[in-house]
Amino acid sequence: MPDDFLTPKQVHAEYGISPQTLANWRWMSLGPSYIKQTPGKGGRIKYRRSAIEKWLDAQTVQTGGAAA
Repeated sequence: MPDDFLTPKQVHAEYGISPQTLANWRWMSLGPSYIKQTPGKGGRIKYRRSAIEKWLDAQTVQTGGAAA
């Protein structure tokens, strides 16, 4: 199965992460890896679906276990 490329709007539609939040994370060097297709401030941004999934997996917190 090919790895889909998603725009920030598509990421929002599928994962609920707003385009502005994604932009803030890019500015702070946080969040999922992305591809900048064109140079400059207004460059087109795409995310690989696999990068979003990998990043979400890394953010998952396991609950349960012994009480502190």
